[in-house]
Amino acid sequence: MEFIELLKALILGFVEGMTEFAPVSSTGHMIIVDDMWLQTKEFLGGPSANTFKIVVQLGSILAVVVVFWKRLFSLVGLYKMKDTASGGQLKLTHVLVGLIPAGVLGVLFEDYIDEYLFRTETVLVGLVIGAILMIFADKFGPKNPKTKTLDQITYSQALKVGLVQCLSLWPGFSRSGATISGGVLFGMNHKTAADFTFIMAVPIMAGASFLSLLKNWDAINMDHMSFYAVGFISAFIFALLSIKFFLKLIDRIKLTPFAIYRLVLAAVLAVVLFL
Repeated sequence: MEFIELLKALILGFVEGMTEFAPVSSTGHMIIVDDMWLQTKEFLGGPSANTFKIVVQLGSILAVVVVFWKRLFSLVGLYKMKDTASGGQLKLTHVLVGLIPAGVLGVLFEDYIDEYLFRTETVLVGLVIGAILMIFADKFGPKNPKTKTLDQITYSQALKVGLVQCLSLWPGFSRSGATISGGVLFGMNHKTAADFTFIMAVPIMAGASFLSLLKNWDAINMDHMSFYAVGFISAFIFALLSIKFFLKLIDRIKLTPFAIYRLVLAAVLAVVLFL
C-alpha cells in the first residue's frame, strides 16, 4: 500500500482518537474528513470504508480499557474497588441495562444506517440536533445533582441514559454527547455522566465493530490490513492523550462550549454543501 494511503489512515485515526471522548461525534468527524478530503472509498470500496470507520474506534475503546481497567475489571469480579459510595456500587447489570436499548436498535437498523446515514448531509443534521440537546441539558439539568460518583448510579438512571443513547445511532449526533446529556438531565454530575458513558462504550462499540467485521469480511481486501492497523494504532495513541484531559475539562466547562462548536461546524458544512 502506498505511503499516501497509510497517511490517510493515520489522519483518520487521529480524528477518531481526538474526538471520541468529546461530545462532538467522532464518527461524524471521520465522515466529514473522509468524504470532503481523503476519499478512502475510492480505493477501499464503500462497505470496507464504512467498516474501517467503525473498526478504527476499537483503538479508542482500547484506550478506555487502559484508563478504566480497575473499574472494568471490578464489573466482572476481577478487582475490588476501594472507597465506593455507601449503599451500593456500580455493577455489570447497570451497564447492561444502559446498553440494551441502543444495542437492540443498532442490530435491527444496522443495514439501513450503513447504507443511508453515513453521509455528510446526515451528519450535519445530527450535529445541530445533538447540540440543541446538550444546551438543553446544561440549562435544565439539576443545579445540584445528587449522583456524584459512578457508585451512586441507579438502574433507573442507567435505563434512561440508555434510551437517550439510541439517538447516537444517527451519525453526527455523538454517543458521548447523547449519553452525557442524558446523564446530566437525569441527575448525574457531568464527570459521572462522562465516566458512565465511556464504560458503556467498551462493550457496545467493541460488539458493533466485531459484528461489522464479520458481516463485511468478504468485502475487505487483505491488502488493506496495513491501512486498518495504522488507523487502529493511531486512534489508540491519540485517544490515550485526550481522554484524561477531556474528563477533567468536562466538569469545568460543561457541554455548552462543545455544542457551540458543533453549531459552527454545522454552519460551515451547510455553506460548503449548499452554497
